[in-house]
Amino acid sequence: MLAHEASSIRTAQATAILVNVGEVMIGNPLGMDIDRQKAEKKPPPKKRTTSQKVHVIACGAIAREILAVTRINNLDHIDLHCLPAIYHSYPQKIAPALEEAIANARARGFETIFIGYADCGTGGDIDKICEREGIERLSGPHCYSFFSGNEAFAAREDDITSFFLTDFLARQFEAFVIVPLGLDRHPELRDMYFGNYRKVVYLSQEEDPALQEKAKAAAAFLGLDYEYRFTGYGDLARELLAV
Repeated sequence: MLAHEASSIRTAQATAILVNVGEVMIGNPLGMDIDRQKAEKKPPPKKRTTSQKVHVIACGAIAREILAVTRINNLDHIDLHCLPAIYHSYPQKIAPALEEAIANARARGFETIFIGYADCGTGGDIDKICEREGIERLSGPHCYSFFSGNEAFAAREDDITSFFLTDFLARQFEAFVIVPLGLDRHPELRDMYFGNYRKVVYLSQEEDPALQEKAKAAAAFLGLDYEYRFTGYGDLARELLAV
């Protein structure tokens, strides 16, 4: 009798990104599984041409997370181009930069373009560009929402007085919060900016104790309470998997 053995390995991250690896073994003389035998007979996959790739134009503040999602899920059809992360603090610069980046991508031969921004404080300007160009963007009002999951974020009623940090902002708190607001030069302005906030909520994409300490320090600097929530990549992952 031939021995039959089946195993299935499923690894899941809290981000709802699932990477499934299945292997069926059969008792042949070489001890090789059928899937591997078939794979060895197949020619190597052809590389996609520029026109076949999806050109993602994204905020530099979420570049690390996009690269993580594409790496974990082998999304080699995604070609990533990021605009400067500092535009996160100056949303009026986003729409003009997107228009230029889209024109450049078209000139380079990309037929499919996806915008790696939510509305992000542009007052609907990104939506106008998407409608005119016939392209799509990340769902939601901002990165705090799509990392949390847009539906879950919208359902929370206790965050109106929360100041949010992501992994990126925890790392770059001084460069993206303190300096743009002038708090390094005028610390007395802190309460004017943050007097109506009650707490700092750190929405973490990766569980990193060092970043948690940075986020706690940011909350202390602002004189606010601190709350930690692990979100993973949220709707960012789901939408990238669909492009």
